[in-house]
Amino acid sequence: MSLLAPLFISHGGPDVLINASPARHIWQQYAATQPRPRAILIMSAHHLAREPLVGWSPRWQAVHDFGGFPRELYALNYPAVSDEQLARQVQARLAAAGVAAHLQQANGLDHGAWVPLLMMYPQADIPVITLATLPHQDARTHYLLGKALADLAADGVQIIGSGSVTHNLYALGAPDAPAQPWAQAFADWVAARLEQGDSEALLSWQTQAPFARENHPSDEHLLPLFFALGAAQGRPGRSLHRGIEYAAVTMDAWVFE
Repeated sequence: MSLLAPLFISHGGPDVLINASPARHIWQQYAATQPRPRAILIMSAHHLAREPLVGWSPRWQAVHDFGGFPRELYALNYPAVSDEQLARQVQARLAAAGVAAHLQQANGLDHGAWVPLLMMYPQADIPVITLATLPHQDARTHYLLGKALADLAADGVQIIGSGSVTHNLYALGAPDAPAQPWAQAFADWVAARLEQGDSEALLSWQTQAPFARENHPSDEHLLPLFFALGAAQGRPGRSLHRGIEYAAVTMDAWVFE
């Protein structure tokens, strides 16, 4: 079975599905060029837990975990199936790596998961498994979670980290506002380290990256990047898309081939 390269996607707001952002078309085009996954394992910045939590569902539903957006977005759904056996395999692989993970039968996918999946796999006919982001843990913890599950990519599982390269909602501007210099500087630093495969610098982003706290007042939207990087076992990244919207929302997407 073909190796499916891990992905990191900056998912933006749910209105990425209807606004002028090119990001959704790039997700769609990339998925169309790749072998069909047998399953998807996704870590979203909007699914948080204190301990590793592996989720599956007999039938997922889209959770509309947002407010103030156009009404049409609330009518969207993503009724994907799941795979309890794969969820148990994920739990077992984490246990073998010394990580105690809990299994959860869940119902809903947050928008950090279903928004990109709706564009990439619109038929919702590929089983989806989730792994929670751990906001009280650091980048290295998430890297090691990905590393423990890296072999799944060779077994037809598409591993996705969904978050945002920058995430400071207090600094949002108009849709056509120019990029904040501090957001651009941070995104450029991350891009250079990903292209170089400099995992150690990335794992020390809080002290090495410029304007770290301006871009991430809290860590949860960057942590799925380290999960994807770990699943790629530190391989360099290739940019699928780069761009900053609303002055401070970096919509960069990366594949680790």
